[in-house]
Amino acid sequence: MSESEVGRRAEKMTNDKGGFPAQEQEHPGSTAAMDPVPDHGEDTYEGTGKLEGMRALVTGGDSGIGRAVAIAFAREGADVALSYLEAEQEDAESTAELVRAAGRTAVLCPGDLMQEETCTSVVEKAVEELGGLDILVNNAGAQWARDDSLEQMSSERMDRIFKTNLYALMWLTRAALPHLGKGSSIINVSSIQAYEPSTSLLDYAATKAAINNFTVNLAAEVGPRGIRVNAVAPGPIWTPLQPATKPAKAMEEFGADTPLGRAGQPSELAGAFVFLASPKDASYVSGTVLGVTGGKPVF
Repeated sequence: MSESEVGRRAEKMTNDKGGFPAQEQEHPGSTAAMDPVPDHGEDTYEGTGKLEGMRALVTGGDSGIGRAVAIAFAREGADVALSYLEAEQEDAESTAELVRAAGRTAVLCPGDLMQEETCTSVVEKAVEELGGLDILVNNAGAQWARDDSLEQMSSERMDRIFKTNLYALMWLTRAALPHLGKGSSIINVSSIQAYEPSTSLLDYAATKAAINNFTVNLAAEVGPRGIRVNAVAPGPIWTPLQPATKPAKAMEEFGADTPLGRAGQPSELAGAFVFLASPKDASYVSGTVLGVTGGKPVF
């Protein structure tokens, strides 16, 4: 399917405001319960062998952006380990089936990345069952947009956001680095919130700005080892995280404020991750943040 057809398909999934029907879910959310169910590239992504023989660990790989990346990586020839919360087992198994349908190995790594020991064990399991590691995608993230101000923000919420988005990213990367060699890459997931922060996502936006800094800094540190470090900054993307962390009515105009006038689908991000992971196509790309934002600026 051509890029223009993918875009038209994404446009048809939105309402006349550019958003979706009002809906809300319990955290962490379910793909099957979404209306409409997101497009992860199940019927659209066609690989060309860009990652043939490579081994990837994708955190938050059960659904949303992580599922789209896992599908794309598998169809490009990579074996994929998926990290996810135990509550997301059903979604993770569905993603694993799609990886295996592409003829690649899928490894399931459930666990809460807020725990340092889980991050270490997830990397160890991925390395053991895949036979090594070439790509780490730090995609797992948490947000909560139902509090009105910092004064109402609990320390428990701050811990969840900072440990999931920042601590886990650093723990996972630290554990993965000894297994990565020349031609390997680390891809972090930033956000448009690092550039246009919403007051209701004060803590989340702060972690995403920190991820940008971490990306550039680590790229300088490990560049001499031939390891590339980059980030993708998504705009509003239709994933279970949205109805699971925001008010139901907010979904009706979710993404409508972008220059393209709509939210994006997870499938529309996959190519950015494939490009950054490819040791051929992105051999001289490191320390950069690639925006996939529907037109919002990332500078």
